[in-house]
Amino acid sequence: MPGTALVLGGGGPVGGAWLTGVLAGLTEAGIDLGSADVVIGTSAGAVFGSRLRSGASAADLYERQLSGADAVRLPVTLRQTARFLRAALGSRDSQRSIERLSRAALHTRTGPESDVFDTIGALLGDVRDWPERELRIAAVDALSGRTEAFDSRSGVTLLEAVAASCAVPVVWPPVTVAGRRWMDGGSRSTANLQLARGYRRVLAIAPVPTAVGPHPSASQQAAELSDDGARVILLCPDRAARRAMGRNMTDDTRRPAAARAGHAQASASAPAVADVWQG
Repeated sequence: MPGTALVLGGGGPVGGAWLTGVLAGLTEAGIDLGSADVVIGTSAGAVFGSRLRSGASAADLYERQLSGADAVRLPVTLRQTARFLRAALGSRDSQRSIERLSRAALHTRTGPESDVFDTIGALLGDVRDWPERELRIAAVDALSGRTEAFDSRSGVTLLEAVAASCAVPVVWPPVTVAGRRWMDGGSRSTANLQLARGYRRVLAIAPVPTAVGPHPSASQQAAELSDDGARVILLCPDRAARRAMGRNMTDDTRRPAAARAGHAQASASAPAVADVWQG
């Protein structure tokens, strides 16, 4: 088995803020996350994973959440929420559920694809090139419902890969990359731990533990990796963090509190993380 995999899940602006707090707290505790052999990012985790892998410090990502930088205007209407839930929860079968959500994403009138690229481009800042060290970005094919991973060998730009991973169904349109339509990589798995299969040690940070619908949770996927022989530690928001985050993952006013809660949780979790990551 190769060495270490850092898995960063999705969770909208608020979940992403919590994630940056965790990254900063673990780094301050002396855990070298930059040593990961691969970083696997989904949705918000794709944004921050790309920036982290490209040289941004965890402390800077965290401070930007506290200061109100990196704001994302993502207004979600009740109608959009209802349509998303009807599609995702309309079947007890995982594949049928994702197919329903894919159809809803493809047929819902939203803004242009350029809205996705413009927003994600602003969040990435000056990061445009694939980093030298391994980075994998998860996205879901909007026609087949399959989760796939982009990397530096996929023949797409980093911006295209991250935009594909962040295209929230029904809220944003699926984006066209390499001649195919793609939607949010967290549509059927919020963190995609399955992409870390084969690594000896896995640290997964999942702001949202499970996707909407009959799909495997992050904890189920972590258990499967453990059964395969990996040492895995999964961090999801604790009770205090969930209170700080609230229920609306797009509520910009929640980001500073969510980031602080992630930082506090990381400080408490650091010994257990170090045992797996550095053991």
